[in-house]
Amino acid sequence: MTQPVSVPANVTLPELTFRGILLGALITVIFTASNVFLGLKVGLTFSSAIPAAVISMSVLRLFKDANILENNMVQTQASAAGTLSSIIFILPALVMMGHWQGFPFWQTLGICAAGGMLGVMFTIPLRHVMVVQSDLPYPEGVAAAEILRVGSAERAQDAAESAGGDAAGPVTGSAAGSTNASASAASARSAAKPPATGMGDIVAGGLAAAVVSFAASGLRVLGDSVSGWFALGGAVFRLPMGFSLALLGAGYLIGIVAGLAMLTGLIISWGIAVPILTAMGDMPAGQSLAQYATGLWASQVRFIGAGVIGVGAIWTLATLFMPMARGVKASFSALTHAGAARAGQAPRTERDLSAGWISIVTLVLVAVLVITFQVFLSGAPISAAAIWKLVAYAVLFAFVFGFLVAAACGYMAGLVGSSTSPISGVGIVAIVLVSLLMLALGGELLQAQNGVQMAIALSIFSTSAVVAVASISNDNLQDLKTGWLVGATPWRQQVALLIGCVVGAAVISPVLELLYNAYGFADAMPRADMDPAQALSAPQATLMLAITRGIFTHQLNWTMILIGMAVGVALIVVDEVLKRTCRVARIPVLAVGIGIYLPPTVAAPIVAGAVLAWLLERALRRRAAAAGKPYEQFADAANRRGVLIASGLIVGESLVGVLMAGIIGAAGTDAPLAIAGEGFAVTASYLGLAVFVLVAVLFWRRVMRLA
Repeated sequence: MTQPVSVPANVTLPELTFRGILLGALITVIFTASNVFLGLKVGLTFSSAIPAAVISMSVLRLFKDANILENNMVQTQASAAGTLSSIIFILPALVMMGHWQGFPFWQTLGICAAGGMLGVMFTIPLRHVMVVQSDLPYPEGVAAAEILRVGSAERAQDAAESAGGDAAGPVTGSAAGSTNASASAASARSAAKPPATGMGDIVAGGLAAAVVSFAASGLRVLGDSVSGWFALGGAVFRLPMGFSLALLGAGYLIGIVAGLAMLTGLIISWGIAVPILTAMGDMPAGQSLAQYATGLWASQVRFIGAGVIGVGAIWTLATLFMPMARGVKASFSALTHAGAARAGQAPRTERDLSAGWISIVTLVLVAVLVITFQVFLSGAPISAAAIWKLVAYAVLFAFVFGFLVAAACGYMAGLVGSSTSPISGVGIVAIVLVSLLMLALGGELLQAQNGVQMAIALSIFSTSAVVAVASISNDNLQDLKTGWLVGATPWRQQVALLIGCVVGAAVISPVLELLYNAYGFADAMPRADMDPAQALSAPQATLMLAITRGIFTHQLNWTMILIGMAVGVALIVVDEVLKRTCRVARIPVLAVGIGIYLPPTVAAPIVAGAVLAWLLERALRRRAAAAGKPYEQFADAANRRGVLIASGLIVGESLVGVLMAGIIGAAGTDAPLAIAGEGFAVTASYLGLAVFVLVAVLFWRRVMRLA
């Protein structure tokens, strides 16, 4: 197989530089904070590889000696850290259950960094088998490589030609003439205007979202949502809409199929389940329609969503069982393969971290996990011997199951992409398995006072390590695919991934602490006077806490969960029928469950963003047909601009959310910067709707300008 690189293996360029590491760390802080905020608010995270590559190119092009490989290292480091923020799918459950009152820095750092770095170690042996020799598509990895090539084409080619000439030895005859011609071409290119990186699109989206978000959450002159309530007989219906530009961008990125699935979830919850439940019951005296219906949704209907999500997760993993099995087999094969990749013998583009370094780092990380779990259990009301036994169980589970998950997630990411790989499903399976393990082996702990509570907490903490492993392995091979395509040195990229894990892990704890103290989580408010409407829903953490509590206490709302499971099975059947008749899957079951489970004003703007993406695609296809050009070629620049604007919308609003969290925490009140009172709420809602529509229109026009 021929390696399609931008920089040949015999050319050596600066890659893992100090300025690159520093820039990667700064981008890490931005994207980790953004992903943590978005994940807690809506249960989704976004891939930071492409915007990180664009930002890196825009900054490093200020330096004359920057090159494509240095840009690649920056995006590798930043995307790893952004991906590690998936830990928020489980870790906030410790605060929700009352085991933690905040997020202890060293424990959070230990579980995130050790888990994430193990994800890197576990997937290094897979690189040659799954990246170099495999035909897996790796959609995000290929896209990031293409952006790096386009943005760095001229400079990379100049550097490669120059270094290649030096490496070729003495130049004589026609070869000298060829070299002079190359130099002339390089001079002509350097005089031309450099290609646009796309940074302006990220900045435009970020500024728009930041201004709108500050006006809404800070000054309170724009509303963030509106809902229409009405009753037919005894049934209560709701027509919701939120005005979050970050969620508009998230909807654009997930696309129309997942967006329509979330719309299906909204209809099931607020068009069917809530109306039926409200019609069957009697509204308590003194409650409004909104309070009555919202209470039933929170206490009953969300468990239908949990059942759908559970079935969807199991089905997704089942459909990927054979690919996952191939991934695990490849991992074991790679561990025992005594191939050519020995440092100093293999070409630069084939040198991974050596087996010795992998072993040393892995042992150190296992030791970090042991210490972290021991500190976590230090207050347990059991003997020291029982504590160390539980530590051994937890670390062994995290290591063994994490290794299997790393291989599986690496393969799934290559097959379907990191953004659609079911990390939530992996977390659900892990929380069930570790909870059953604790029930079987945690005898002394379960019999102690408050022992069940500690067992639940330990199950959640163990699952956090597995989720960290899964999320990083889900991203790692995408980054290594990008590196292979542009000619990076693998071992340097793997070091960048390790650095990204440490930096990201260091950021997660303070950001979580800040957001929790400012907004609170669903069913977990740090202060009694806080507004529950502003709380971050943290849907996956809420669901996993409900699952593990149900396993230990046998108190799950099984009626609603079983209804949800039946709905999930029915949706799977419909999805399979549509796949065979329309040759396309129309109902991703996990997305339907999330649509049921999320607050409706959160799900609605995601659906709006997905519809916007669909309408833009249709318009671009019409223009491509009119121009007589293939759609992919015609719409490539426009689609890339749409992705960058959407990423900017997410980053801009999320960073303002984190900034406002700091201001709220310092002031001690929910709205320290508000200039509009309660009487302005209705007008603010209409203004918020108008601004939301205006930004969507501007989004459309900016994308279509390239068509």
